[in-house]
Amino acid sequence: MNYKIVKIRTSHDLSGQRSILIIYTGGTIGMVHDETGSLVPFNFIKVMERIPELSKIEVGLTVISFPKPIDSSNVSIRDWQALGYIIYENYDQYDGFVILHGTDTMAYSASALSFMLEGLAKPVIFTGAQIPIGNLRSDARENLITAIEIAADQRNGTPLIREVCIYFNFELFRGNRSQKVKSSTFAAFESQNYPLLAEVGMDINYNEAILAAPNGLVPLRLHQDLDDNVALLKIFPGLNKAVLESILGCKNLKGLVMETFGSGNIPNEPWFIECLKKAVANQIIILNVSQCSGGEVIHGRYETSKKLSEIGIISGGNITTESAIIKLMLFLGSKKSPEIIKNLLVNPMNGEMD
Repeated sequence: MNYKIVKIRTSHDLSGQRSILIIYTGGTIGMVHDETGSLVPFNFIKVMERIPELSKIEVGLTVISFPKPIDSSNVSIRDWQALGYIIYENYDQYDGFVILHGTDTMAYSASALSFMLEGLAKPVIFTGAQIPIGNLRSDARENLITAIEIAADQRNGTPLIREVCIYFNFELFRGNRSQKVKSSTFAAFESQNYPLLAEVGMDINYNEAILAAPNGLVPLRLHQDLDDNVALLKIFPGLNKAVLESILGCKNLKGLVMETFGSGNIPNEPWFIECLKKAVANQIIILNVSQCSGGEVIHGRYETSKKLSEIGIISGGNITTESAIIKLMLFLGSKKSPEIIKNLLVNPMNGEMD
């Protein structure tokens, strides 16, 4: 990709302090209404012009924009690879990174980068908006300005945040613990199974006890091989055998994230168990996650989940669906054996599960 790079003149130009790279992918934050009334992405320079407060920030700002801004519903593995590559290539030149992204798939993208950037020791903050920047009551200004402040925050010359996060509506979340839960309020995101990393009021109040710890001198590594031969199956009352067999028999399917009831429960019909058992025998890796946004899979708590571990289905614990899908893609992309992948899936990689 050819990226447009623009430096924004700020108070930093006179102070020589920290510098942040902003990566604009698209999303509601930079959209305008077209002739039909639909929202479409537009040039990021026009976005920046709507936030004159940025000129007062004592941080150097450089912007890289995707050649063609995207609606986040169209985000793909290729876009995650592009984001990872931009950060990897510019890692030593900047103190932190802010990614402007659509909210619909932000949790997926934040999860992806949290796994792809091994050894990350600087902040990567995703943010966006529920209302476009050009609208009078847009939430874009506060989200962007505070995301930049968080990305630039340091203690004794060391970044305070050393992980991939989402900042939205006065709250900072661990990226791979986050989910979009609302589409029509400013409080779009939640992290049911992990506390907030920070809350913002007059001050930015960090929960320092749970922030990612320094990783020493581990160099940054970029993992870009993700395998998209995965599927997501939400279990529901009335799911029939033919449909289940069709999904599990899909050509090239290598992995399945299965959203189950409560703490990991499924119908205990013999045909249901047999379908899953056959899939596992065919080397399909099945990862069990809860349909509840604050849920946790515990195989064996109820009779309806007792057999799952016995037939080789993996418990995802309290991982989110978004993180589970990306984690499965990443490990499948590593070309490791199914048994090794299963062992990797049950252990935390970057704080995505307990």
